[in-house]
Amino acid sequence: MRILTYSRNVFIPVTDLCRNRCGYCSFRRELKRARVIGRSDALHLLKQATAEGCSEALFSLGESPWEVEGFQRLLDAAGVLDLVDYLVELCEMALGLGLLPHTNAGVLSDDDLLRLSPYNASMGLMLETTAFVAAHADSPGKRPDVRQDFIARAGRMKIPFTTGILVGIGESREDRKVSLQAIADLHRSYGHIQEVIIQPLDPKPGTALAASSMPSMEELCETVEMAREILPESIALQIPPNLVDPLPLVQSGANDLGGLSTVTPDWINPERHWPGIGDLRHRLMGYALRERLPIYPRFVIQGWHGEKTDKVIKALAGEDGLRRKEYL
Repeated sequence: MRILTYSRNVFIPVTDLCRNRCGYCSFRRELKRARVIGRSDALHLLKQATAEGCSEALFSLGESPWEVEGFQRLLDAAGVLDLVDYLVELCEMALGLGLLPHTNAGVLSDDDLLRLSPYNASMGLMLETTAFVAAHADSPGKRPDVRQDFIARAGRMKIPFTTGILVGIGESREDRKVSLQAIADLHRSYGHIQEVIIQPLDPKPGTALAASSMPSMEELCETVEMAREILPESIALQIPPNLVDPLPLVQSGANDLGGLSTVTPDWINPERHWPGIGDLRHRLMGYALRERLPIYPRFVIQGWHGEKTDKVIKALAGEDGLRRKEYL
């Protein structure tokens, strides 16, 4: 039976303030409505995740919120001096509870990457597209060269990395091909890409792309097939089963279902509920669903993970690098 992987996670939205103003995003908040999650709230979610048998703590936030005037007031209200130091603290909190951090904090400096990487099993940043699209006109962090440079810098540091493309934000079929080729080139240079997400636009009310249509299943299947042709076989192809029917995309070559949570919603698409593992097994009959960690098996075996995560990875990973069956 063909194996499909997934992880069980808790999604911690560290802050929803962001320097970018993307034309499809409903996660970002203006300063007067934004917040930094408090320690007690984060600890409560992490403890819930441990009780639910999760292995991954996904820490996500708006990009470079410190560039937004007034951000310091949010930090002060949360009792935080520096956001990256706080991310390290949250990662330590997760590790102490037996969870593996995966941080997606947008484009970071080398110094910030060096501070965070020891405490993370893997990290991530969506490339989204190498094209210049109108939806990114007010988003300096979405410049293709900036994002590719960041992914390359993570590769030079041997950080297992998750990236992906967005489908339906104004890019063409050829743009998708170029974006996937760029990811393949980055992996050929550094060998650190563990998975690529094929993420469809889910139009949100109140955004510039609210009247856009979600990509068709035919279009998504074609993109998955293209990705499978372009990307090395060692890179997993992930699709989000809370946004689309996974079966046609699995039949087209996808082999990972991403992080699923019984603790928190998908804060990027909170109205799109996660399917249960039982429901997915029923929908994907004929495939074997296996739980993985937020770091893929080959990187577990190679030891490409933050040194502070070693103890937890050894406790959770089986000989095949997937999650030990006694923890399932």
